[in-house]
Amino acid sequence: MRSVLALLASYLAVVSTSTTSLSKRAVSPGTLSQVTSFGNAPTKAAFYIYVPKALVAAPGVVVAIHYCTGSAQLYYDGSPYKTLSEQYGFIVIYPSSPHSGTCWDVSSKATLKHEGGGDSNTIANMVKWTINEYKADTTKVFVTGSSSGAMMTNVLAATYPDLFLAGIAYSGVPAGCFVSASDGVDAWNGTCANGQSSATPAEWAQVVFDMYPNYNGTRPKMQIYHGSSDTALLPNNYNETMKQWAGVWGYSYDEPDATKSNDPQSGYTRTTYGPMVEGIYAQGVGHTVPIRGADDMKYFGFA
Repeated sequence: MRSVLALLASYLAVVSTSTTSLSKRAVSPGTLSQVTSFGNAPTKAAFYIYVPKALVAAPGVVVAIHYCTGSAQLYYDGSPYKTLSEQYGFIVIYPSSPHSGTCWDVSSKATLKHEGGGDSNTIANMVKWTINEYKADTTKVFVTGSSSGAMMTNVLAATYPDLFLAGIAYSGVPAGCFVSASDGVDAWNGTCANGQSSATPAEWAQVVFDMYPNYNGTRPKMQIYHGSSDTALLPNNYNETMKQWAGVWGYSYDEPDATKSNDPQSGYTRTTYGPMVEGIYAQGVGHTVPIRGADDMKYFGFA
């Protein structure tokens, strides 16, 4: 009898261990699932993931970052990425802000530094977990977001250029523009929001370089959207963001390669500074520019 009980106890222990491992993943294909254990998480940003039922081998990864007052669930519901995920077989990560008002921390020294311990660090670790867990294609890892999520998109492109191949920012500000003099976490910067933070392309580029000192590798290609009637993050932030990425890539901000009106739609103007940087200015559009999912897929190389 004792041997039978011992065998049963051993069996139950194995089952218990297996169940714990599965519950940590908590990922169900075709649904928005929360991952509660993904290694180092310096901040309390929550990790939600969408794994498509039609997952391809060596899938790509798109990080889709919500706006202030938003959440992973709201961005999941309100953006096209889950549908596109099923079409193209990539995984979508939806981080959820831990801060009051649910803006992202794009102001503290920690978040504006590679492996600095801020929200950017936590999101980067979500990506690393996903790459490892699903054997993702590291040449197909991208980031996009709206408003505060667009700000974080620029920050992630600056702090983790070794992780992301491209970024698309819908109505944000330059990386580092919201920096807080008091090193506040999730601090508001009215000067930046009002479009009054101005610098040369070289100066803005140096802000990016300082976020990951001594990095000499490839940087993400960037696409920036902004509306001419944006009253939350005023339109000059478009110009300053374009200066920044043109400067990072060594393109001439004053002499872009091409400017095309009514592209990708009527009232929008596409300015191409070089193969790796382009901006799209939306005349008469406020905050934020609507997501163009099909165009995003082309820019990321899925379509």
